Amino acid sequence: MLSLLVFAPAAAALVVLLWRSMPAAAVRWIWVAVSAAELAGIVALWAGYDGGIGYEVNRPWIPGAGSAYHLGVDGLSLPLLTLTAVIFCACAVYSLRHADRIRGFAALFLALETTCLGLFAALDLIVFFVFFDLSIVGMYAVIAGWGHGAQAARSALKFFLYTFVGSLALLVGFIGLFVAARPHTFDMVTLTAQNPLAGHGGTGGLVLLALGIGLAVKTPTFPFHTWLPPAHTDAPAAGSAVLAGVLLKMGTYGFVRIAMPMLPDAWRRYALIAVVVGVTSALYGALVALAQTNFKRMIAYTSVNHMGYILLAVGAAGLVAGTDTQARTVAVTGAVTQMVSHGLITGALFLLAGVLFDRGGTYEMGAYGGLAADTPRFAALTAVAAFASLGLPAFSGFIAEFQIFTGSFGSAPFGAGLALLGILLTAALFLWALHRLFLGPSRHALSAVADVRGTEAAAIAPLLALSLAVGVFPRPLLDLIEPAARSVADLVAR
Repeated sequence: MLSLLVFAPAAAALVVLLWRSMPAAAVRWIWVAVSAAELAGIVALWAGYDGGIGYEVNRPWIPGAGSAYHLGVDGLSLPLLTLTAVIFCACAVYSLRHADRIRGFAALFLALETTCLGLFAALDLIVFFVFFDLSIVGMYAVIAGWGHGAQAARSALKFFLYTFVGSLALLVGFIGLFVAARPHTFDMVTLTAQNPLAGHGGTGGLVLLALGIGLAVKTPTFPFHTWLPPAHTDAPAAGSAVLAGVLLKMGTYGFVRIAMPMLPDAWRRYALIAVVVGVTSALYGALVALAQTNFKRMIAYTSVNHMGYILLAVGAAGLVAGTDTQARTVAVTGAVTQMVSHGLITGALFLLAGVLFDRGGTYEMGAYGGLAADTPRFAALTAVAAFASLGLPAFSGFIAEFQIFTGSFGSAPFGAGLALLGILLTAALFLWALHRLFLGPSRHALSAVADVRGTEAAAIAPLLALSLAVGVFPRPLLDLIEPAARSVADLVAR
């Protein structure tokens, strides 16, 4: 069943591309139907999951190189598989009115969904790497082919070059793990159990450096973030939602799934660097976002801020001296919860930015003003998304950040204290953005007909409703994540 869920969107993409006579309306509804079916299937996986590695598939693939087609789910991957299905389904609904070469657009997003699902389900490093690289190609095509603005092709190229170089560094790290393993293997379960570089301080540090660079570029963290703002600014709204909501999580997921459990000695030794980079990213992202006049670019920099919190948490979980397993488990649980929360909220914000651009032709906040009177639904959804992003209680962001800081203060009190300032800056930047867009005199000729349409609301509102549901009833999500997070914390401390 897991393989069917992973590859069904790619099969649908082939049908859409090869059936040339298919009407555009049918293409749109097939995209929505396949995405909704994927979401239903993954919810069924969640309902039937009973712990450990579930729905495992392990077949020989490249046996001479120690690589197999190995898939499975656990408490780390299943939340991100669900997030992936939710975001792609929302983008399909949002794009029901999309008219620009819809066949290629829908096929690209369906293929991208397969790469994202495959990566989060992968239990073999080469399978992980294949899906990692294919996601880069897919997003490059989305930005270059459907981006807006004169710089779209350049932004797409910058995104591709940065992330492709990062993937090469990642591959070097994977090869280092393979060479150290006895017997040689790329199997993630075996490598986690073996801890192949235990006692090899210098070699372990170099392998962790390669993995860290590759994952930091994808996340992205400071100073590897410079591809992110132009890519987001020039991407179509659905592309930005997938890029921020799903693709960035490939980097943070790699830290929790690969770097921490497979290189525990090196992770403990260099965990303070992760804390420093995380705190720097959190503060830098918030400060630069505060200075933006472009609404979409501002949202892009808040992603650097929120990814910084995740790196702070996983770094703090590696500072095992003077802390207990519970604190480290809370930190890792908060990191994974933040991945889900950020995907939901920032996905909604980027879709809302797309509504703004579609109606007004610009992301510049100074071109608007007083929109609350003429576009009340747009104003209400944007305000809810903004408050959710700044970590207001009752939303998922609060649950995630509360756990991150609770788990981090014991081992990294100074870093956690500094990172707390990022929350204040995030509150300031979103309140200032809401003031410029929705209050004061109107500076743009937008009427009530420019308000959020039914299909747009049907895509955006469920993302915010899920963030609210996680914020009010977090137990189902935390019950899934906590056992896996405890296992990661124990593996790091061994």
